[in-house]
Amino acid sequence: MSDSGSGPVSQLVFFDLDETITRHDTLLPYAMGFLLQQRPWRLPLLLTVIPSILQFLARRVDEGRVKESFIKATLGGVRKTQLDAWTARFVPRVIANGTFANALQKIAEHRRRGDYLVLMSASTDIYVPAIAAALGFNETICTGVRWNGALLDGALTTPNRKGAEKARCFAQARAQHPGLTTIAYGNSFTDLPHLQLANQGVLVNGNAKARRVAQDLAVACVEWR
Repeated sequence: MSDSGSGPVSQLVFFDLDETITRHDTLLPYAMGFLLQQRPWRLPLLLTVIPSILQFLARRVDEGRVKESFIKATLGGVRKTQLDAWTARFVPRVIANGTFANALQKIAEHRRRGDYLVLMSASTDIYVPAIAAALGFNETICTGVRWNGALLDGALTTPNRKGAEKARCFAQARAQHPGLTTIAYGNSFTDLPHLQLANQGVLVNGNAKARRVAQDLAVACVEWR
């Protein structure tokens, strides 16, 4: 993705996606929207996700395994051309109707300053890069999903980009841009590991627990609408 700024980069800025820029999770409506409109006969396959959910609740697997099972059940075997067409419909709707106005204003503000913008999300590379492109981000870091040629396999090709893994990605990206001040926006308790690594961490619409911990970590708390 090309740099949207014309002058020297002044800051390295990270945005989480779900419930930071968007008002809600994006993977569930993306996958279920496609399934209901184009593959409704596959709805019974959602039952195959239950074993991974039970294993997750028993702490035998991580959240990435549940995500993988869900993607396989809803989108596995779908052609890339079909998902690209769905993404082209889904992304404009999400941006127009499912985002915080304050988030879009903040992104635009950073772009005007010439900052280097990174969209860093646990959601998948099936559609997150398209959201990043539409919003003018310079780089995307998200959870990878495997393809078998032109057909979606659904297995994850990267760790789930959440919590400690997100902090690792943050540190790696920061090392690639030495000398830049870092700013990071996230919304949840699991975002705090990377927010505290930034020169300026910002917790957006955090719950009470996350706000309490954020204050101890010198992470700012804001409300976006």
